[in-house]
Amino acid sequence: MKMLGIDIGGSGIKGAVVNTKTGELLTERFRIATPKPATPEAVAKVVKEMIAHFDWKKAVGCSFPTTIVDGKCIHSGNLSPKWLNVKVDKLFKKECNLPFFVSNDADLAGLAEVSLGAAKNEKEVVLVITIGTGIGSGLFYNGKLIPNLEVGRMLHTNGKIIEFHTADSVRKKEDLSLEDWAKRFDSLLEYVRIVFTPSLIVLGGGISKKYDNFKQYLTTDVKVKVAEFRNNAGIIGAAMYASKKCK
Repeated sequence: MKMLGIDIGGSGIKGAVVNTKTGELLTERFRIATPKPATPEAVAKVVKEMIAHFDWKKAVGCSFPTTIVDGKCIHSGNLSPKWLNVKVDKLFKKECNLPFFVSNDADLAGLAEVSLGAAKNEKEVVLVITIGTGIGSGLFYNGKLIPNLEVGRMLHTNGKIIEFHTADSVRKKEDLSLEDWAKRFDSLLEYVRIVFTPSLIVLGGGISKKYDNFKQYLTTDVKVKVAEFRNNAGIIGAAMYASKKCK
């Protein structure tokens, strides 16, 4: 089945038409920079531009970078405080005159990886961690999603939210070497190992393509894989989510 998937991130909004049976991108990925400030109105206009680019006339799947319950943003996340309590699906539907199915970005990236990618056929507990502007996470047990897990919002030992210490945006902002950043990230992996006892951790987000350059600094004894779909996992998962909702 063909479906348009849109992945909204802190730095870019990306989309493509996806074969939801295989995960294959049927079009070139299209990217537009996330507006600054990333208010609901500004992001909705970019989403409308994305729809026009693909000349899309059907339902749309959308991954969104914060906690979403029944299409509603219940945490402001890293985009703008104005997103709090916004019904994201209704906002985009009103702007584009199309049905939207919206869920958390890491949950949907995980859906792609568990269904078709690096965690396919993996049993027990799988944790998908996306590393970008923030830290996203998707938790699965025997292939079933346990939604809206936010390990990035846990507190670091200094009492501050841990994604403000370990996100890729922090690495860039503080000009950290991969080694220094990876040692920070390693502390997060140790934390989730103790709390969730995963059988597999899948790493996604832009920095995952550099895994071979920082894996030697990770000490966890949990099996770690790089997301098979890399930075396209959110797009693919969003398309799959919409496809399931349309059945």
